[in-house]
Amino acid sequence: MLQGNRQDNRPGNRSEQPRLECSAGSLSESHQLESHQLEGLKPVEVTTWYLEMLTPAQLKFSLPGAYELRIDRVKRPCPAFSRFLYTAVGGNWYWLDRLSWNEDRWMQYLDRSAVQVWVAYVEGTPAGYVELEAQPENNVEIAYFGLLPQFIGQRLGGHLLSVGTQRAWEMGAKRVWVHTCSLDGAYALRNYQARGFQVYHTTCHKTTIPVRPIDLVTGSTW
Repeated sequence: MLQGNRQDNRPGNRSEQPRLECSAGSLSESHQLESHQLEGLKPVEVTTWYLEMLTPAQLKFSLPGAYELRIDRVKRPCPAFSRFLYTAVGGNWYWLDRLSWNEDRWMQYLDRSAVQVWVAYVEGTPAGYVELEAQPENNVEIAYFGLLPQFIGQRLGGHLLSVGTQRAWEMGAKRVWVHTCSLDGAYALRNYQARGFQVYHTTCHKTTIPVRPIDLVTGSTW
């Protein structure tokens, strides 16, 4: 939920300076979109919830629905594939921050041992993903997480989040954290809490977003 042209003040402990952006992203002043991509802007007040898990025992694992499922790690960084996941999952939730990234910027971010991307496939089709980033003091952030629209409501989100959280602990975490906001899906906060994450900080800020979500797949090019 966090990179690109946004401020990079990552919360790593309880005394952190919280960021203004959430997993959904927002139309920050530093992000530039072509005028034809924006059919008007509207002001909104965004609430951001920061959540953490301090021990693996807090995880409340969720089982998937009855379908053919596998969750694989992306072992070879691929900017085109990661950009597809980002746009396909984030299109309805105003994920904007990485639209300006070119191929080199994507590779620079992805090709690091601190980053892991896990993709869920339902009957061979990419259905969602979770991106993890190891940070100082043995913190691991669930940086991005979500499903493609057609797979929402099929008991996949809770399971993918459960697996992603397990993988975060396996990265050597002493604390796993995430943040979500009121621009995200209606069940995002409840999903995190149902898995055992606990809110430790809440912020509100005003911003502007497009009146309608942007077609992120076709609305920006390298």
